[in-house]
Parts: sequence; structure tokens; C-alpha cells
Amino acid sequence: QVQLVESGGGLVQAGESLRLSCAASGTIFSINKPGWYRQAPGKQRELVAAIPTEGTTNYGDSVKGRFTISRDNAKNMVYLQMNSLKPEDTGVYYCKAHLRRSTWTPMREYWGQGTQVTVSL
Repeated sequence: QVQLVESGGGLVQAGESLRLSCAASGTIFSINKPGWYRQAPGKQRELVAAIPTEGTTNYGDSVKGRFTISRDNAKNMVYLQMNSLKPEDTGVYYCKAHLRRSTWTPMREYWGQGTQVTVSL
């Protein structure tokens, strides 16, 4: 079974850092357009960072300069380094990617179950 599993969330104070990890498990041929999204209570889910198929990495305006998305293709992992965290970064962080299980199967979008990040003053 193919799935994305996030980890690394927690409770931190403002100004501290966290590193989120997203592990793609199962039989995977390729991972495309991986990204991180977050949802705060009462708000819509929003883009945090995403790596497109071509071009430069996209970041949400509120996290530019503080967050960095990266990937390790050999390990089927996607990471989100979050520095200088603010209370407004609080929310559930989700990993999303388009996964292909083999050369002859179509690409399909997957979401992880989310990991909670809480930033206190």
C-alpha cells in the first residue's frame, strides 16, 4: 500500500526550529511535485512549499526566507526545515505528492495524514 507519512511536528516556542519529514512508503517508481501544506483552525488549507516538476520551488509568502523544502530521492523522503517559527505558523502540516507506482501505472495524488505544529509565545 502506497502512502505518505509525516513526522516531526510538536510544540515549540516562537523563534525555534522544527524539521518535518514525509516518508513515501510502498512500491514507488517516482515521486513528483512534492509539497507541504498547512491548515490552521478555522482556515483553509494553504500552500507552504512545493517543488514543481520544472522551475523553481514555490513558497507561501508568509514562510519565504524561513522555511526550506528539500527531498531525498534515494530514500523517498521530503523534508520541511522551519526556522524562526511564529505563533501564526501553528496548524496541521500535510505532505502531498504525485506518486507513480510503476512505469505503466498513472500518476496519482496522495496526501499524508498530517502532523501538528504548535508555536507558543
